[in-house]
Amino acid sequence: MQIYVVKEGDNVDRIASFMGIPVDVLLYDNQIQYPYRLAVGQALFIRGGREGQRTPLYVSGYAYPYIQNDVLESTLPWLTAIYIFSYGFTMDGDLVPPMKNEEWIIAAAKRQGVRPVLTLTPLGSDGHFNNNLVTALVQNRDMQEKLLWELGSVMNRMGYGGLDIDFEYVQAIDREAFARFVDFAAQVMNLFGYPVSVALAPKTSRNQTGLLYEGMDYRLLGEAANRVMLMTYEWGYTYGPPMAVAPINMVRRVAEYALTEIPANKISLGIPNYGYDWPLPYVRGTTKATTLGTQEAVQLAIDHGVEIRFDETAMSPYFRYWQYGILHEVWFEDVRSIKAKFDLVKEKGLSGVGYWQLMRYFRANWLLLEEMFVVERGNYG
Repeated sequence: MQIYVVKEGDNVDRIASFMGIPVDVLLYDNQIQYPYRLAVGQALFIRGGREGQRTPLYVSGYAYPYIQNDVLESTLPWLTAIYIFSYGFTMDGDLVPPMKNEEWIIAAAKRQGVRPVLTLTPLGSDGHFNNNLVTALVQNRDMQEKLLWELGSVMNRMGYGGLDIDFEYVQAIDREAFARFVDFAAQVMNLFGYPVSVALAPKTSRNQTGLLYEGMDYRLLGEAANRVMLMTYEWGYTYGPPMAVAPINMVRRVAEYALTEIPANKISLGIPNYGYDWPLPYVRGTTKATTLGTQEAVQLAIDHGVEIRFDETAMSPYFRYWQYGILHEVWFEDVRSIKAKFDLVKEKGLSGVGYWQLMRYFRANWLLLEEMFVVERGNYG
């Protein structure tokens, strides 16, 4: 496996000849569409056979029930589990199903031997995480029992194979109670063969301050759940200043801290499958970035004739372009940034990766994963 970075004057025929691969393979692997234009600085995946030992890897990713069928079918062969987003709950402990029925995703996953996992979130009616819902649940055992009973019933009826608890903005006062809830959920679900995972905000120290972090006790949650997923993304975010979504220097710090609290065989590293486009100048509280995928980002650079640059500290690609008199800055993921994360997984002996989210298909990511790892499959059906 190699990564080729496009230079001035390159074209697909010249690159394929230079790298010794058929041009149709180059086009397919990198989703290059006719008329086969390239951006200077664009990173291309060059398959080259598997070298060295491929380690087993638990591969998961989140998907909404409105994912396109072709994207789902193309992605499932690369997954151990698909986390379907999401079920919510009310202040009375009643389960709230997704707005779109997810049975078709469960059926597709089971056909391909992928474990469908129910994701539970405290999303309010406004679509945002509601920490009052979290407090109501984790401080009330009767409410927990009611909710877990409903969850078990739905999981059994729908054919789910596991539970993922994705609670964000857990308040500091709920830190221990939240961990006790996860422990209770795991004890109950494990009795019926359902593993329980929990998503963790990206902390770099035990007593890190901030609404995202104070309610997350890595040690207690790591002991309670069968698996944890580090949400190692969103340093660059919709309302924040332009920067890499998952700079590897920060991702590394989170992984290294997590390993002081949680065994490596329980940890999945979060990987973003998206980037952001910010209009400039950035004004806090006003500027809003738009989300885009890798292919969309590269196409923007091609359309505007700009070079894609690469930040060696963040290990992330970026570029700027002008449109309608407005300067934009784009940060996204490519095979170089993904490989940096895969290398970290291998270096630290982590057992999995988890993608937020699977709504766009980035083929080179999966081909790269296949060159470096063996995807764990449970023959789930």
